[in-house]
Amino acid sequence: MTGGRWLIIVGPVLTHIFSQLALGAGFTTLTMIATAQISATSTGRGDILVSNLDLSVDPGQDFFAYANGSWLARHPIPVEESGWGIGDLVEEELYLKRRKINEAAAAGQAPAGSEQQKIGNFWSVAMDESRADALGLAPLRQEVGMIDGIQTLADVIRVSFALRPVGVDTFFDVLVGQDERQSDVMAVHIEQGGLGLPERDFYFNPEKGTAAVRQEYVAHLGRMLQLMGRPAAESRLAAERVMKFETALAKASRKLEDLRDPEKNYHKMSPGNLTRKHTPAIIWTNQLATLSLHPDRLIVGQPEYFTALNRWLTKTPLPVLQDYLRLHLVSAYAEYLGKAWDAEDFSFGGKILSGQQQERPRWKRVLDSQEHAMGMVLGKLFVRDYFPAQTKRRYTALVDGILTAYRERLDRLDWMSEPTKDKAREKLAKLQAKIGYPDHWKDYSQLVVSRNSYAENMMHAARWHFQDMISKYGKPVDRTEWDMTPQTYNAYYHDANNEIVLPAAIFTIPGMRDEDLDDALVFGYAAASTIGHEITHGFDDEGRRFDAAGNLKNWWTAKDAARFQKRAAILAEQFNAYEPLPGLHINGQASLGENLADYGGILLGLDAFKKTAQYRDGVKVAGLTPLQRYFLGYALSWSRHDREEHLRKALLSDVHAPPRWRVNGPLANVPEFYEAFGVKPGQPMWRSPQMRVKVW
Repeated sequence: MTGGRWLIIVGPVLTHIFSQLALGAGFTTLTMIATAQISATSTGRGDILVSNLDLSVDPGQDFFAYANGSWLARHPIPVEESGWGIGDLVEEELYLKRRKINEAAAAGQAPAGSEQQKIGNFWSVAMDESRADALGLAPLRQEVGMIDGIQTLADVIRVSFALRPVGVDTFFDVLVGQDERQSDVMAVHIEQGGLGLPERDFYFNPEKGTAAVRQEYVAHLGRMLQLMGRPAAESRLAAERVMKFETALAKASRKLEDLRDPEKNYHKMSPGNLTRKHTPAIIWTNQLATLSLHPDRLIVGQPEYFTALNRWLTKTPLPVLQDYLRLHLVSAYAEYLGKAWDAEDFSFGGKILSGQQQERPRWKRVLDSQEHAMGMVLGKLFVRDYFPAQTKRRYTALVDGILTAYRERLDRLDWMSEPTKDKAREKLAKLQAKIGYPDHWKDYSQLVVSRNSYAENMMHAARWHFQDMISKYGKPVDRTEWDMTPQTYNAYYHDANNEIVLPAAIFTIPGMRDEDLDDALVFGYAAASTIGHEITHGFDDEGRRFDAAGNLKNWWTAKDAARFQKRAAILAEQFNAYEPLPGLHINGQASLGENLADYGGILLGLDAFKKTAQYRDGVKVAGLTPLQRYFLGYALSWSRHDREEHLRKALLSDVHAPPRWRVNGPLANVPEFYEAFGVKPGQPMWRSPQMRVKVW
């Protein structure tokens, strides 16, 4: 499966989400600011863009630091966080709104089985830490018992499949999603997976900090086994054996950048052929039937991984495989099992992997878990209270403006032939935009939420989401469905649906009313970094492989494809040269799609902004020209700094470049940026014209 822009960190039992990449429709000239608003801020007092500037930094030296330096100085990373940015301030506002909804639901007398009662039940039991302590591992008694009862390799496989409905994916991933070559068909996907560390390179990268993470991971696994009642020495030895097994799986896994090629990760075969050719130890027809799946064809992402997996399953002692299953089970649920489990989970996942100095307040973590478990239930109440119709109208018009800008930019391209342009125009014309919230809400009436235990409710939610996913097989594709909740500060492009999805929360600037924001700021902050970004995904190195109907199909002439690849390679090399931590560079190939989308979003937002009255009039606001405010608005969207541990994790496992380089990297390729800030040859932000990326 392919992916679009995802900024949120998902929890351990969140159901599998299928995200992918696209484009589409009309234009409205936007005139959103009043003269009174301009003059009111002309002195710069209280202007968010001016207050964020660090005037000790030359914009040609480090534009990110110039644009956001004062903001970063005023917003140190809280001890309980791994990083801190403008999105976190938005989240703070969202947390308070969601908490208010939860507390009202918990205190009320909602009818049994109603959505309000489910919200109240979830909040009440999750906030009861003493109850979680008293229950300990008891909510997982049945699953632990299955693992303890394993006597053969066939039992290992059977238990692995039995754990999937409760969100514990081991050895590999099983997903139901759209067939990349037939987007109107739901297919079963089988993909590499089963690692305990965030990504395969964590197991091999020689960088000092990453090597330390590996050592800490083994110690963490040993302590988790001790919490299950094993002696310390035995637990440590068992942890080392599990690490050896996971390292073997990691070695067989494809690298992050190699997973981004949708054609090379698409291999259709029958369940019988997958068994015969790659995994004799797994009778896929029988095991998938236990999940109520009876496919005649599977889409296998990485066949060579399954060949290696079979080899390691058959040569690894059963006790090691049992410990592997135990550790993945308790790792998925540790946060919900009581203080000792939660503390150990945080000691590695929070401190070692992310650099948090202390754990976040329980109420925030509960709201995060609720978001994964039943976020759409909360979303219905959220949009009723916090997303007015006028805001939706503004951003609907903004989407139309960006789509028009893309059509016009396609028409002007001098390197793309007319046959390819015609296909690109068709794809753009068929793009759908989902804004704010779903038109149709998913039915959660069968989701059980009790006041028995926190872990039990998370298991109920995992089962509900898994069954919801499985039930889609063999049914028509529901193109109205959303993979994010309205209260999510994020957005995505979906290849198979050729759509952009823009949740209500993504447009928020913390502490400010939407009606008080001038066009330059909005076009940089929302149009460029989000709307234009997501639309461009339909034409990045991955999204361009999908046609207007969302099918994996080559619609490019050979010459145009070669021209695109040559131009995109310049951007990949630009980002490969960035070294955020000593010894760790940005992976320019793995992050290419996101970097192309950032670059394209800036160009599209700028084209659309040039049609506004604010740009045409050229009046300064708070001492800044419209063009300067536009680029500063874009930089505002990436105001963030991270702890070293979190930065390291992102560099090894995230397809997005870190925030500083999401600003400085693409802007160094935009001629108007040089004009706006007087960037000169020899400065770090300067790239010679012949080295600047020219794709869109």
